[in-house]
Amino acid sequence: MRTLPAILFSLTLLHAIPAPAGENLPGYDRLDIRAGHRAGLVEGSLWYPAGSTTYQGMIGDDAAFSGTPALVGPTIASGKYPLFLLSHGSGGNMDNLSWLSSALVEGGAMVLAVNHQGSTSGDSSPRRSIHVEDRAADLSAALDRLLADEAFAVHVDRERIYALGFSLGGATAFHLGGLRMDRRLYADWCRTPGERATDCRFFESGGVDPSNLHEGFGNDLRDPRIKGVVAIDPGLTRGMSEASIDTLDLPVLILQLGEDESLWPAIDTGPNGSRLAERLSRARRVSIPDAHHFSFLGLCKEGAQALLEAVDEDPICTDPEGADRSTTHDRISGTILYWMRER
Repeated sequence: MRTLPAILFSLTLLHAIPAPAGENLPGYDRLDIRAGHRAGLVEGSLWYPAGSTTYQGMIGDDAAFSGTPALVGPTIASGKYPLFLLSHGSGGNMDNLSWLSSALVEGGAMVLAVNHQGSTSGDSSPRRSIHVEDRAADLSAALDRLLADEAFAVHVDRERIYALGFSLGGATAFHLGGLRMDRRLYADWCRTPGERATDCRFFESGGVDPSNLHEGFGNDLRDPRIKGVVAIDPGLTRGMSEASIDTLDLPVLILQLGEDESLWPAIDTGPNGSRLAERLSRARRVSIPDAHHFSFLGLCKEGAQALLEAVDEDPICTDPEGADRSTTHDRISGTILYWMRER
């Protein structure tokens, strides 16, 4: 594993409306996406370098998490930009990752994200989340929508379109890049007793039988427009097929939040886990110190953990002792941008 330098990016939290001239906030707009595999529209969003000034909104701000400022609906600045397709984790949502989208735009990229129906905040069903083919299709449909939009399509560098995801979204990113699930391998992993196979326990809690998974679980979900993959603590790697691992020939960046000894087995791609990183021909694996899985989520407000505990939520606002989540975020975004600029 090569260690990359962390490039620090600071987010200036402003509340003036409209935004003062020269503040260089990113642009943000919402997209309604028609997708043949969904009964209703898929919610999408686009972050991009702003070419004009409109008014400021706080994206992803709620009772638990601090939002990120952005200009709502401005024109896009002239030029062509790399594009990241962003997939949230199980139970997450696109706007909670506003901190990352904003930082990537500051570094010269565009970010296209969606809320995965049946696998998003307030709508996270084990029986629907296991349909990995729907998640990948959400982002392919979002890319179709963007590339058909006259206002934005000309600004996308089509040789630098990357899939980016966290946790279950990391698996989605790999699926778009060409990795496939092997139903037998995943069933074998799910026979692991106890909480090591936390992914399997979640699916089983909704009545999913890992030994009898639906046919689409092993589909080829590759989108040939994807030129690279970034996966943060990716899930499902224990069940990815050997043949697809052997043939994947895209540049890959894997970020692990914390040192190897502290990683959950279900998201560990290193020597103590699935060993996916060493099996991919063009992968680079980077550990982010003083972090754990939930450090990837947005900055928590004071009192947020107590609020979440009241509804039996995971300790998503608790970081390792002495750690600073904003510093972790800077390391994550900086490492991704370093990788992007090498392409």
